[in-house]
Amino acid sequence: MKKNLFLLGLLVCSMATMAQTEKADKPESWYFKLGGSYFNQTASTEFPVVGGQLPNRDVYAGTLTNNKLVSRESVTGSFGQGFRSGITAGYRFSTRLGVEMAANYYISNEKTMAQTTNRLASYNPQTTVATYVNFTAQGEIKAFDLAPAIVMFLGEAHGFEPYTKVGVIVPIHGTLDIKTDRTYTSFVGANQVAVTQAYSKDVVKPNPTLGFMAAFGTSYKLGKHISAFAELEYRNFTVHGKTKETTEYTENGVDKLNTTTSFRAASTAAIHTNYVDHLDTNSNNALTNPNGVDTAKPMDELSSYVGISGLGLTLGLKYSL
Repeated sequence: MKKNLFLLGLLVCSMATMAQTEKADKPESWYFKLGGSYFNQTASTEFPVVGGQLPNRDVYAGTLTNNKLVSRESVTGSFGQGFRSGITAGYRFSTRLGVEMAANYYISNEKTMAQTTNRLASYNPQTTVATYVNFTAQGEIKAFDLAPAIVMFLGEAHGFEPYTKVGVIVPIHGTLDIKTDRTYTSFVGANQVAVTQAYSKDVVKPNPTLGFMAAFGTSYKLGKHISAFAELEYRNFTVHGKTKETTEYTENGVDKLNTTTSFRAASTAAIHTNYVDHLDTNSNNALTNPNGVDTAKPMDELSSYVGISGLGLTLGLKYSL
């Protein structure tokens, strides 16, 4: 009798142990993650032409015919540096394999794309008024994207569960905002006679594109359903422009874009640009079209590329069902 009771107890203990092991090994099905990231750029390239200005940092010195370029530096960089926030839904097929779909909002740091100091912009020999310009153009990318990925879980130990994942980045909506500040200073001889502070904002919309991402991370259990996670992520993709529109233009704080007397309001070519792969005699661009520019149509310019590659750290919380 005692022997039978012992065997029965051993069987119950064995079944309980097996049930606990099975429960521990059984992965969650659905999980959700909320996190924030900061990225650093990983590659710098030369920025595209901005409003007809080459991506240079130019310094001029001297007046009138002696106004000469004294230094020039190429402006390089990437829009891969910035902040990202996102929410992720994941499904785990087994203890080792799962999939994720992330929806992210990214905003880059502002980057100087072109800069000029003390360049002679115009001279009127009748009034002897010479006007010099200083300007700085800065760009910033804002974008929503979806990022489907395959996840490989590497096993749990002491509450930590490392994993790796690879996937693609699919931008859904985004813009490159280029904000340019110009200061026009006019002189008659050595006497300053006028100063105009001009500001413009150009919005570049991109063509569809795809990017690549890979990440290594780990989660740490804080409770039955809640975990903290950290990921080191590398992403690599470039985008090229489709259209550009000037959405703001002011002079000394006064709107000059939406007034009937403004040349910009009267000229479609001054505020709208179509990016193309090549320019020829049929393009709406004075460089190649012998008939000049049709101001009633958007300007044609060569398509430009910018990089958004970066290496980032993501921290957040994970909720498992």
